[in-house]
Order: sequence, then C-alpha cells, then structure tokens
Amino acid sequence: MKKLFYRLMLCLTGLFAAQTLAAQEVEWSIATDPIVGDSCRVVLTASIPDGYHMYDMGPYVGGPTATTIALTAEGATPIGEVKALTEAHTYYDDIFMMQIGTYDVEAVFEQWVRLEGEGAQITAQLDWQICNDTGCIPGDVELTATIGQATEAVTTEQATVSAPKDVAGNGSLWSLIIEAVLWGFAALLTPCVFPMVPMTVSYFLKGEGGVTMGRIRAALYGFFIVALYTVPIAAIIIITRLVGGDAVTADIFNWLATHWLPNIVFFLVFMIFAASFFGAFEITMPSWMVNKTDSKADTKGLGGIFFLALTLVLVSFSCTGPIVGSVLIKSTSGEFWTPILTMLAFSIAFALPFTLFAFFPSMLKNLPKSGGWLNSVKVVIGFVEVALGLKFLSVADQVYHWGILDREIYLAVWIVVFTLLGFYLLGKIKFAHDSEVKFVSVTRLAFAIVVFSFVVYLIPGMWGAPLKGLSGYLPPLSSQDFVLGGEGSAAPQATNAAEQQGRKYSDFLHLPHGLEGFFDLEEAEAYAKQVNKPIFLDFTGHGCVNCREMEMRVWSDPRVLEILKNDYVICALYADDKKVVSESEWVTTDAGKVLKSLGKINSYYALKTYGVNAQPYYVLQGEDGKPLVEPRGYNLDVEAFVAFLKAGVAAYQK
Repeated sequence: MKKLFYRLMLCLTGLFAAQTLAAQEVEWSIATDPIVGDSCRVVLTASIPDGYHMYDMGPYVGGPTATTIALTAEGATPIGEVKALTEAHTYYDDIFMMQIGTYDVEAVFEQWVRLEGEGAQITAQLDWQICNDTGCIPGDVELTATIGQATEAVTTEQATVSAPKDVAGNGSLWSLIIEAVLWGFAALLTPCVFPMVPMTVSYFLKGEGGVTMGRIRAALYGFFIVALYTVPIAAIIIITRLVGGDAVTADIFNWLATHWLPNIVFFLVFMIFAASFFGAFEITMPSWMVNKTDSKADTKGLGGIFFLALTLVLVSFSCTGPIVGSVLIKSTSGEFWTPILTMLAFSIAFALPFTLFAFFPSMLKNLPKSGGWLNSVKVVIGFVEVALGLKFLSVADQVYHWGILDREIYLAVWIVVFTLLGFYLLGKIKFAHDSEVKFVSVTRLAFAIVVFSFVVYLIPGMWGAPLKGLSGYLPPLSSQDFVLGGEGSAAPQATNAAEQQGRKYSDFLHLPHGLEGFFDLEEAEAYAKQVNKPIFLDFTGHGCVNCREMEMRVWSDPRVLEILKNDYVICALYADDKKVVSESEWVTTDAGKVLKSLGKINSYYALKTYGVNAQPYYVLQGEDGKPLVEPRGYNLDVEAFVAFLKAGVAAYQK
C-alpha cells in the first residue's frame, strides 16, 4: 500500500511540477566553415528545450512570432537569404487559422557570405519565440563570429528565457489541489460514506487468503476508486484535445470561465446541491444502475473488486455528487491539467482511509460511531456550497456589467450565510433530518467560534476594508458604492477624472486603489508619448481570481502604488469583457473572423503579440511597443514586483 500511495503522490507531484519549471534555456551557437575561394558559410544552431517548440521563419502576418535572423558583416557581403537546413513540422493552427511550421529539439540555419578581404566580422541578430502547452516566451540575442586567414572561428552564446509559468496561477492550482483534498476527506464524513468504512474493511480482512491478501485487495479497491473518479474526466479532456487541438480545449475552458450561461448554470447547480444537503430532497443514482453493479461485486478476482468500488461510488453519489461537482466546476477555469489534478487529489483523499484502515484495522476502534453528527456535516457543507456558488453569479455579473451583485451585496449574503451557520452549530437552527442537540459539544463550540470570528472579519468589508485574504473571491472594491473615508478604492474620483478626459470604456471599467489609467492601448500609447513614461500593460479579467489577489496583495503595497502612479501610464486590457464595441473598432483576423467584443479583441491581441491566453500578465512597454524587461505573470512576491517595476523604469531611461 505504501508503494501504491507513493506512486500516486509522485504522479500527482510530477504532473504539477511539469507546469511550474522555473526557467528554460535556448542555446544558440554561431560557427563558420573553412573559407572556400572567397566565400564562407555561417551556420546558426538553436537547441530548443524539451517540451517546447519554436516557430520557423514564416513570415506570418497576424500569426505567431516567426524566427528572424538578421545578418550583418564587416568585411564581407551576404549572398542570398538565410536558409533553414532543418525541416519544419508544418500543420494548420486553429488558433491563428493559418498553416505554420515549428521546430523541436534543434533548428539549424545557414548563410553564405563573400569576403572582401582576408578577414571579416559576422554579427547575427536573432529573434524567436518558444512555446509549450501553457504559454509562449519570446527571446532575442546577438551573436558574433570572426573569419580570417582561412581558419574556422566559433563563437557560442546562450540566451536564457523564463519558462511560461501557469499564468492562470501556480498558487491557484495548489490551492485547488489542497481544497480538493479537504473535500475528499469531508466526503468521508457524510452519512452515505462513513458507515461503509468499517463494513468494507471487514469484508476485505475476512476474505480468502488471510490478512495479507485482504490488504492487497483493499489497495486495489482504493486504486479503482481513484481511477473511477479521475479517468472519466481525464478521458473527456484528452479526447477533446486530440480531436480539436489545444485551441478547442482552451476555448472550452475560456467559455466555461467567462460566459454567462455556464456561470449561471454552475450557480444554480451549487444552490441545488446546497438544498440537497439541507434535506430538501436527495440526489441519487437510478436504482437499476446501483443494483446491476452490486450484483457483479460478488465476482471473484479483479472484476469483483472493481465492481465493489463502482458500487461505493454510485451508492455514495447522493453525498459525494455535490462535492465532486463543486471540485470540478471550480477547476474548469484553469488550464489543461487542472481538472485532472484536482479530481486525482480528491479521489486519493477519499480512497485513502479505506486502504489505510485495512492495513491497520486496530485504528477502526478509534473511529466515532455513526449518528446525527454525520447529517450535521452535510448541512455545514450545504452552507459552504451556498457561499462558494455565489462566485459564479458574481463572475457573470462583472463580465456583463449587470450590476446586481456589487461587493457590498456579495458580502451581505456571506455575512448572513455564515451567521446562520454559526447559529446552526450552536443548535439554534434545526433541519428536517437533524437530531436534537441537547447540549453544545466542545467541537461544535470550537467551530462556532471560528465561524463567528470569520463573520466579524467580513463586517468591516461593508465599509470598504480590503479583506485581502478573500480578494480572489470577492468582487473588486471599485464595485462598492460606499467606502469609509474614500481611501479604500477612491474609484469614483478616478472614474470621474477619466471620464472628464474622455477615456474609452472608463464608464464601466475601473482600476483599483484610486489609480488612473486607460483601457485602450492606442490611447495609452499616445498619452505615454506625451508624458514620456513607459506603459504598465495589465492583461486582466473580471473572472480572474489571481488578478484580484495581485491587486489586493501586491498592488496595495505603498511602494508599488507610488511607482505605478508616478512612473507609469497604466493600461488595463480585460480579456473577458463582453461589451460589444462600436463597429469602427471591430478587429478582423487574418482568417476573416470579425471580433466584436472588447474581451475577444484584447484576448486576440495578447495571444498574437505575447503568446498568452490567461491572466494576469504584466508587460512593461517602451516607446517602440516592445517589452522593456521580461513580462511577468501571477506572483505574490511584493519585493520581486517592486524590482520588476524599477527595472522597467531603468530600461526606459537608458
């Protein structure tokens, strides 16, 4: 069992680690062949890191960043054009809607030059872009080589670029995994599952083959539980990706994360799940399905163990279904691996006790007896479902500017929900299937203290307290009508100033912390040129949890605010806003597709220019429209962000 557990954890850790590499290197080398007559061949070689590809020389109008090689020579004249010696892998890209070519592992190029004397100096300016499944990173470097006296000269330089981190947020993925683990353990404490733990363990220990064989069967039982929860969602995602490509998978996740329809459906699903946990009705699998599966559980061998695990999954659905749905729905706004990893984490936590107790049956004596407390766990989860489900309604409200769930309304609902939960824990509220609470246990009292403390923490938010610990879940502070002292957001002042200057979209888009800025890049570039400042380009989104965390935990730092206010022109580009802009601002892609909404236009620009399709993503832009330093994604390190901003200012002033 230990080996099985370790392998599962290694699988989980390995898959996640693949998304969070700290850095990658592209190694470029330049070499010259021996002189033949008055000519010489210059060879350029790129070593591409594993898991990445580099685009060929194109060119691509409105497409990905092609590899460009500009060769200059002192004492020599280039003959013809640069030629690729490595054959590119060509395919039709659904994102850019054009035929493109890419290189993997290595790419080699050549350029012939004619010498004007005995020696020459060759300079190659290289620009490229490497990409993997999670994002793209541009790079550039200058290489030199010397030719002379019929000798070979080799110069090798190395260009290091940061690998594309999970822009949706590494911290967010870890938090989802941890949350999934907690949900997995919580599911065990429901009345559908908890009584089955000792029954199942006893079944395996009393079977043929003694204790050792029983433990092996129990380990397989846990493995099948994990597989039954993880494999179906993984199969759906992988098949979608294989059939439709990365673009289809990304589009599906983007649609699920930002469109009003799935968000409203998710909100209603959470409310239905909560009502089920409160005892309004019971969600169950069809009886014929459960009975048919249970009849096959007596089969000997692996088949019997598999059907026994399937029976558990089906029978416990009324309790685990809402939790599984919650885990999956919350993870669909992430990238490719997120739903798979979160379901793997949930199922491991859910299945682990069944196997653990089979290995150490004496621990069963310490388990509490089944009783009314199990239904109390369901009710508590129901309250949490109501609070979490509100997030999806909030996303739809922000993206479409309905104005029905501003920050203070959101907080008011949370305050009421958790206050009711506190009274429930104290036995002051009772539901249909609850047992009578004759006295308050120490455990209930402890949980009630935690819940009421959380309510007290929420209350100042009604007057504009930032509540940084919940910044990713709450609507932005700029949506709040009243802020005590006017310093928490100062959104009205910033908005009025922007409107007086006629800035686009400032009537419904706002910056946090009273910052003034733009929501249209052309306007920002014109103003930046006028005031001689670099641009702080913020690719953000209404439904972006990590964006709100960055704004409340990093942007709120006085040093960051001072630099943003004084040294930069801020331009926030929302990638999920559904506002249909005027016809004169519509963008037509190279494939002829017309983009009409502000979010699609901004998202297309981010993908075409920087190869990113997730937020937040921060670019410090100079006068030439190019990044001053390496762009930055989600990272809550305030010191690093301050250094990032200062480096941009220093590069602009050179």
